Amino acid sequence: MPSPSTATRPERILYVRLPCNPIFPIGVVYLADHVHKLFPTLEQEIFDLGAIPPLDFHQALEDKIITFKPSLLVYSWRDIQIYAPVGGRAGNPLQNAFQLFYSENLLERVQGALGGLRLATDYYGELWRNLGLIRRGYAMARAHNREARVVVGGGAISVFYEQLASQLPKGTIVSVGEGETLFEKLLRGEDIASERCYVVGRTRPRPGLVAEPPTPMIKTACNYDYIEQIWPQFDYYLDGDFYIGVQTKRGCPHNCIYCIYTVVEGKQVRVNPAHEVVREMRQLYDRGIRNFWFTDAQFVPSKKYIADCVELLGAIKASGMQDIHWAAYIRADNLPPELTRLMVETGMNYFEIGITSGSQSLVRKMRLGYNLRTVLENCRHLKASGFNDLVSVNYSFNVIGETHQTIRETIAFHRELEAIFGRDKVEPAIFFIGLQPHTGLEEYALDNRILKPGYDPMSMMPWTASKMLWNPEPLGAFFGRVCLEAWRCDANDFGRTVIDILETRLGRAALAEALSAPVAV
Repeated sequence: MPSPSTATRPERILYVRLPCNPIFPIGVVYLADHVHKLFPTLEQEIFDLGAIPPLDFHQALEDKIITFKPSLLVYSWRDIQIYAPVGGRAGNPLQNAFQLFYSENLLERVQGALGGLRLATDYYGELWRNLGLIRRGYAMARAHNREARVVVGGGAISVFYEQLASQLPKGTIVSVGEGETLFEKLLRGEDIASERCYVVGRTRPRPGLVAEPPTPMIKTACNYDYIEQIWPQFDYYLDGDFYIGVQTKRGCPHNCIYCIYTVVEGKQVRVNPAHEVVREMRQLYDRGIRNFWFTDAQFVPSKKYIADCVELLGAIKASGMQDIHWAAYIRADNLPPELTRLMVETGMNYFEIGITSGSQSLVRKMRLGYNLRTVLENCRHLKASGFNDLVSVNYSFNVIGETHQTIRETIAFHRELEAIFGRDKVEPAIFFIGLQPHTGLEEYALDNRILKPGYDPMSMMPWTASKMLWNPEPLGAFFGRVCLEAWRCDANDFGRTVIDILETRLGRAALAEALSAPVAV
């Protein structure tokens, strides 16, 4: 546990979680906990706009600032980009886009255009609303305290920190990635120039700022007795069937061409001590929580960390919390029998695999770093260990190098997963990669003149959105029409329907073809 320190001035810190889907705000919670451990006398409060009715956002924020009078106002911004493959905040952007670009039915094209217009309107509305909340909060905080400071961070900021520089109030401290060491320096009055941040209007973000490695730190169990005191809306997440986030490690060592996690969190995996993770879970368990989501970029990042996962699950099993359920993103190429047995025994009832493709040749091109044959073998171990719950498999069709043959190979791989777990237990999630800044895919798109230098990754204009929602020709129209047919046939089982239609049209490769990727000489 970090040693308590003394801040250079008596700060009052108000954390404002900007509106988003009702997901447990683990980043804000962990940051407030870390600050309290170092500066136990500072006054803090968490204000979660995600638990406030939309019509009350502005008034509720103003009332909170008036009563709390923060000297440090901290905004957490989770979501911006909405190039999602499934239902978004105002509809289904993938369906709207495909109706507009690929449908041969005029009425559907009009529906797609209207849906896209509604999405764009809501998207820009949310963007301007959040920027307005930041500006208004900053002005009100400065009205009460001329030296009040504002920090803006969170997942959305870490991706779009360059684009937001001209839209945030002058003097705003923009935090990229993890914020713990930045806050330590802010509160001690130390120079923050070396941290992953910049100050709007005073400094410019360094080139490659987001890719700079975060400062390693040892994470101790979150003190939920304290969090409960400073977060009036905490009970909102204790009721219902929320999966409450618990982080067991940070960082991802892989180089997947489209992924931003490895950039934002860094490649160095930092494992939280198992006894601290269990101590944190126990606090939530004693408050009635039975569903946990391990928020790691990957629960088992590589073979190197299998022993850490075994240790953690062994500690959970020994803790007596036997009526819990947990879920996570899991690379299924690192699941030896001992680990799969512990997964089942400790209550794993759902996991997601980001396969991208069931073709080993495309897995290699995407730099995903796993072997599909091993994935299938480990899934058989998991089934043999007694796992009978849901598996979500993420497929991103039309990635670089996709052909009819690689599609047939993906179908073969998916059918083998169904043979292992059962068709009703394997849910294919059909993604078309949303291109994001700072990734290898963005570099590829710029090198191949798919995107022009200086493009706006936050744009929802059709000429940009059609490229950001990655579905290039020559297969773009083919996939678009397959997806449209699937929505018409069974929108409630979209993923399985897409797989069925593809197999009807293209057939299925032999499994051996899917699992091999000969190196061209």
